[in-house]
Amino acid sequence: MRKRPPSLIGIVARRIIAFSLLAMVLQIGVVFADYWFDDDKLSVLMLQQETEILSKAITTQDGLLGYEPDHEVRKRYLEMEGRPGAIYVRVRSATGSVLFSNCSAECAEHFLPLSVNAPSFWKRTIEEGKPFSVAGGQSFERGGESVLVELAIFKDPNGFMYSALLHEMFDSMIVPMTLLFCLVICATIWSIRSALRPVALAVQAADGIDPRDSGARLPITRMPQEIERLVSAVNRLLARVADLVQSQKVFSSSIAHEIRTPVSIAKMELSRIDDPRARNAERDLDALTHILEQLTSLARADAVDPSAYGQASLSGIGAEVAQATAPFVFDHGKSIEFVDHGTMPVRVIPALVENMLRNLIENAVKHNPPGTRIILTCGPGRQVSVEDDGKGLVDLPELNQDLGYVKRSGQLGLGLKIVHRIAELHKARLTIDTAPDRGTRVTIDFAPSD
Repeated sequence: MRKRPPSLIGIVARRIIAFSLLAMVLQIGVVFADYWFDDDKLSVLMLQQETEILSKAITTQDGLLGYEPDHEVRKRYLEMEGRPGAIYVRVRSATGSVLFSNCSAECAEHFLPLSVNAPSFWKRTIEEGKPFSVAGGQSFERGGESVLVELAIFKDPNGFMYSALLHEMFDSMIVPMTLLFCLVICATIWSIRSALRPVALAVQAADGIDPRDSGARLPITRMPQEIERLVSAVNRLLARVADLVQSQKVFSSSIAHEIRTPVSIAKMELSRIDDPRARNAERDLDALTHILEQLTSLARADAVDPSAYGQASLSGIGAEVAQATAPFVFDHGKSIEFVDHGTMPVRVIPALVENMLRNLIENAVKHNPPGTRIILTCGPGRQVSVEDDGKGLVDLPELNQDLGYVKRSGQLGLGLKIVHRIAELHKARLTIDTAPDRGTRVTIDFAPSD
């Protein structure tokens, strides 16, 4: 089973996803390196984020400031659980009033004096290198007053540095780039769909092209430039194919017409010869003439002009065909009957419908014994049928063959091929009901299909 090729949208989307992820990884790597190798920048970021977390426990009640650390704050900053290093926290007002502290001498050593007005941010390094040993503070407004949250970290026992680094990459890189990535994917898919919409219209037009229409071309309106060149090449190919098909039609029609004249002359000369062999030759020439007429009919059907279609009455066409073929039918010992149940006007090429009905009647005459009754029925609605009570078709062909079929008798079965081709031209449904010794009924329904 042939694997279905991937869609253009799928190919582009997969590549955008791959390159976007690669760009995201590279950008995250750049940000990580930028912070990791700059201790001062990373330690400032760490102190800002951690003091902001500590500030969430500041309370105001009746205009009085307070500090009530919850379980998460205590676990994060005040409980070391035997880990190396230390963390000291002090929260004070701008006037120097201590709201919370977990240290005494250490606070005096590492934090600003209580007499100093609270700055917006300060930071100093206690020891160089990683894990960080730094101290700093940040001011926050609560209840109209400034509160300074100070934090001293020794050897970073709780991994604040890594938390700050991940937090910065997530906030500054992962979230924005994910949003940008989603927007790019959606915009790309929408753009490709919009660009390929004319291509989809061209595909529909290609499926609807009638191979007999020499002027059929694919639309190139609003087509992307790269695809427009391909469609233009296909249109040029269609033009060359149309020229080739037209030359074949002209050849088929011309050769059938040109051979008819010498055949007629040969028959006229043979008629002057009084010899049984001459009569046999005349019968052979009659069969050849019939084949030439059928080939001409096929060529005429292939060379149909779309402007030849018009509204016509199937009842009127059927009556004319029955009247025109009656002498031929009676000469061969058969009978013909015309039945009209009433038909609706249909858009057809009258000459081709006449040819179709004539071929069906001639087939019924030639392939059935004397005394066969032939009925040409028009209606009801938009259908017409030719029925006989003869011996039935014993070698019914496949109607989609290119040039008729070879019957058991060795003759070419072009009659039904002509009927099928004309039915195709009119988008009519052709059905054949036949059984041995019970006759054949061929029905052509011109009703439009749903």
